[in-house]
Amino acid sequence: MCGQTARPLEVQRRRNISANTYRSLSDPAYHAVFPTMIDQFPRLGKDLGWCAALWLLTLAFDASGADKWFTSLYGTAQGFAWRDHWLTRDVIHRGGRAISWLLFGVTVLAVARPWRAIGQMPTRNRVVWFACTALCLILIPALKQFSLTSCPWDLQVFGGKALWLSHWDFGVGDGGPGRCFPSGHASGAFAFFAGYFALRDNASRHARIWLAIVVTLGIVFGWGQMMRGAHHLSHTLWTAAICWTVTALAWQATASVTRRR
Repeated sequence: MCGQTARPLEVQRRRNISANTYRSLSDPAYHAVFPTMIDQFPRLGKDLGWCAALWLLTLAFDASGADKWFTSLYGTAQGFAWRDHWLTRDVIHRGGRAISWLLFGVTVLAVARPWRAIGQMPTRNRVVWFACTALCLILIPALKQFSLTSCPWDLQVFGGKALWLSHWDFGVGDGGPGRCFPSGHASGAFAFFAGYFALRDNASRHARIWLAIVVTLGIVFGWGQMMRGAHHLSHTLWTAAICWTVTALAWQATASVTRRR
């Protein structure tokens, strides 16, 4: 009898503990003393989710062998007809460089002479905005210098001398000049992902516009270079994945340091 009476009391005690715990977790005072992972990194899940999605897309496309099909749309055994076309060479490639310098100038002004919503941004965030952009602009060309992968216009199948080898064949040269992976021109757009991260808290609409511009430019730059035979499409995807990951992780690290102070 005593055992039967004690059992409901034990169940009730556990229910009270659960209720109190729930109220504690819902109490702002509790979070002030015991911050959870969501408190410390409010956008961590979303940012890492996009990282995972972008890497899955990149690796799946890379493994599919679709590069050969897409590149062959514009390349033949005689080379690439669009290589020196005014649209791809002068507008997309050379004009794209000018646009990249313009975006870089906007980034520098945002740090040195902030205006409107940017002026409400902590100085640390503006500095990280610039630092992430500069890091991506340096990182992608640096990776290219160590790449043994040659450009499509250097491949035998498109009138060149190099063999078609995967960039996963580490340390194996293809007989060409190499230094063509990932896409440097696409980094002239994707390196500016940091502007989205910087603006999304104080000016979400402007952040989305900035992101749309960066992604659109990256696609145009990458596609234009593929038409010229300068890069495979996967090279552009790799550049986008690297720049987004570097920027997202740097921004989360900044958020962590800011919350600790």
